[in-house]
Amino acid sequence: MSLITTATRMWLTRSFEPFTFKNDYDQTLPFQETTQLGLYVHIPFCRSICSFCPYCKVIYDPAVCDEYIDYLIKEIHMVGSLNATKKVVSSLYFGGGSPALALNRLEKVISAIKDHFIITEGIGIELHPDNIDIETLEHLKKIGITKVSIGIQSFQPLQLEILGRQKTDFTKLFQALKRVTFETISMDFIFALPNQTITDLKSDIEKAFDHGANHIAIYPFIDFTFANSKISSINKNAKRKLMDEITLYCLAKGYRRDSIWTFSNDDNAKYSSMTRDNFLGFGCSATTLLKDQFKVNTFSIQEYQKRIEQGKLPTSLTIRFTKRQRMLYYLFWTAYSTKIDAREFELFFGEELTKNFGLELWLAKHLGFITEQNGVYSMTLKGAFYYHYYENYYTLSYIDKMWGIMREEAFPEYILL
Repeated sequence: MSLITTATRMWLTRSFEPFTFKNDYDQTLPFQETTQLGLYVHIPFCRSICSFCPYCKVIYDPAVCDEYIDYLIKEIHMVGSLNATKKVVSSLYFGGGSPALALNRLEKVISAIKDHFIITEGIGIELHPDNIDIETLEHLKKIGITKVSIGIQSFQPLQLEILGRQKTDFTKLFQALKRVTFETISMDFIFALPNQTITDLKSDIEKAFDHGANHIAIYPFIDFTFANSKISSINKNAKRKLMDEITLYCLAKGYRRDSIWTFSNDDNAKYSSMTRDNFLGFGCSATTLLKDQFKVNTFSIQEYQKRIEQGKLPTSLTIRFTKRQRMLYYLFWTAYSTKIDAREFELFFGEELTKNFGLELWLAKHLGFITEQNGVYSMTLKGAFYYHYYENYYTLSYIDKMWGIMREEAFPEYILL
């Protein structure tokens, strides 16, 4: 598996050097001149730990959570004050964990953000189904939340049992969403689970749109080694068949596809904390992407707080990009939207896309992965599947290794990928 990612990396970077993350960092982050800057805040607390979820999280303790929020606000001020004036940003997303467990502190966090940033495209938050009631949604709307993403995973009892999810009162959830509306109500689902059928997935999709969602995300199950999941992955052909059937079904229903995994029935609905040119991340395990670097905060809550107490950024690892590495990172995550615009690439890097990746684009067109019209490259169904297929390799070869190490070591000396 790692041979594929290694060979692809060497070909695309034109280098034998691995991606190297080191335990150094800039205390002053150069985000002032960035365009399309987004913000992300990580709140790592959950009432129970889902075995299929790979993200940094711990069991909720009110006192620990409250103290964590105090330090989170300090980090926001530490970074935000690096800019003399308020910086315009596209969006703010809260993830976790279950951010709603810190409901009574979220307004303070948003206030700290607004001391330094001007948000132009709204505020989103991830929610566990059990967090949702009318009172919670009303509070979120009052403090400025405009988008919610609900981790349904499945409405099917068998699939919920496979995922280890306790029984959820979806009736209560639907009633709350009917009473309290948002600009975007997204629902997340997992596909490629054992014995899951396209009939199951179609039912989930329609139930979501019938009960308040105007946006859905359908992600494949990925078996992270450190997640201790007992779920078996289905084979490549079965996964591709399901993925193509999901896509064709959604397009036939007239739903707009805005990324590999997301569809909406409303042109104004969107939810993505990933596809942004640059972003700042706050909180343990949060990542920051800037023009020449990518950094990851420590996964340890205790060490995160110690660093901030010392007046230092809680960065654990940093990779300093070569220009071509940064181009690849840009293309990989831009392709998540299923389109790459050569003009936007040139605007970002000051170089032509075809000058740097002409051979790769020709080969992708020849293999039927993409089509091109007026400088916009669009993925075909085949291309979308193989994008997922490579992303799966990338995730298991790179992210799985990196996150696995960082769960055990707060500040590793370095990681080679």
